[in-house]
Amino acid sequence: MNMEDERVIYGTEDLLASLCTSVTRVLNVATQSKINYSAMVQRITKIGLKPDIGCFVLFDGGFTGLVVLNFAADTAMEIYERYMLHMGMPKSELAGSYTSDEVANIMGELMNQIVGDFTGKVRRELQTNITQNQPKMLVLTKQVMLNVDTPLDRPEMRRVSFFTEKNNIFYLELAIDRTEFIKLHDFEVNEIADPDALLDMERANSQGAAQAAPASAVDDDADELLKSLGM
Repeated sequence: MNMEDERVIYGTEDLLASLCTSVTRVLNVATQSKINYSAMVQRITKIGLKPDIGCFVLFDGGFTGLVVLNFAADTAMEIYERYMLHMGMPKSELAGSYTSDEVANIMGELMNQIVGDFTGKVRRELQTNITQNQPKMLVLTKQVMLNVDTPLDRPEMRRVSFFTEKNNIFYLELAIDRTEFIKLHDFEVNEIADPDALLDMERANSQGAAQAAPASAVDDDADELLKSLGM
């Protein structure tokens, strides 16, 4: 019997599906609403931040990549408001505009939880480790293209559409070096942490950590923007 025929291989689409599951898992718990993603994925040639709010995070280690979430103003406000109301904040005290620092901070916190959930699954299911930087959140007036600092030998880029309960749309974009994980033998996967416990842990950690810094992207030169962020 050919052992290669029995091997389980995890590729780019498997990593993308795992990341999408992390997005819906964290946001569904945080907002107490139903968020879904498209069954179709786009192959793209460039990855970038798009108006009205863009958030990105780099990860490195077992593999290198860049994750971007792009939100229209209505989508960002829906997620922000549902999250804050679920946390017990009176509606009268919520920020009224997506340009508010509070909205950017909350979206950055949620992005941090999403990537944290994803990196945890990578450790458990793929038995490798990746680290992430602090998510960067930008209020945008125009599109900004991004490049991963570490050169990718065979880059693969994907875009997935997400839909909120109010049918607002946001997009996830992933740039990653082409890679495969081949399962050589069976192993036990640790149990997945409870979503509520995950949120409580991330919320406690975020209190002592710097929040994602909002900024206004009004410069035509994307390189200057990234330099200002310390990238």
